Amino acid sequence: MTLWPDDIRQSAERLLERCAGRGWTIATAESCTGGLIAGALTEIPGSSRAVDRGFVTYSNRAKADMLGVTTATLEAFGAVSRETALEMVRGALARSDADIAVAVTGIAGPGGGSEEKPVGLVHIAAAWRGGAVLHRAMRYGDIGRDQVRLATVRTALDMLDQCVDQASAPV
Repeated sequence: MTLWPDDIRQSAERLLERCAGRGWTIATAESCTGGLIAGALTEIPGSSRAVDRGFVTYSNRAKADMLGVTTATLEAFGAVSRETALEMVRGALARSDADIAVAVTGIAGPGGGSEEKPVGLVHIAAAWRGGAVLHRAMRYGDIGRDQVRLATVRTALDMLDQCVDQASAPV
C-alpha cells in the first residue's frame, strides 16, 4: 500500500533515480507541508541513495534556528513570502550535504489567510549547489488543506526535477 497518489509517487521515483544516477542528494525545508515532501521521497525504496535530510521549520524560530532565515526578513516580509522561501532554500543547502534543495512556505488553510496572502498561497524555492535559485508563487486557492499540501508536493518535486535539468545542462 502506498500513501501517495500515483503521480506523486512516479515523480518522486523519477527524481530519485535521476539524482542517484548523478550521485546527488536532496534536502527539503518545509513549513506548510510539514515534511510531506521528504515523506513522498522516502516512501520510495532505496531513497537513502539520494535523500540527505529534511528540515521541518513550521515556526519562525525554527526557520531562523535551523535554516538561518533572518529576523529582518521575517519581520519585513513575513514567513509566507518569496524572500523567506529563498532564504530557506539557501539555508537548506548551506546546512546540509545536499546538491539540490527545495523550500516551501505558505498558507494551507482553512484559516490564516488575508487579502494580501490568501489561503492557498505557497512560495516555493528550489536551488542547486553553486547554481541559480528558482521561485514560484503558487495560488492554489482555498481548495482544502489536504489539497493545498498535495499540490505543493507536486510543484516542489517538479521544481527539483527542473533543478536537475538546469544543473545538468551544458553551459
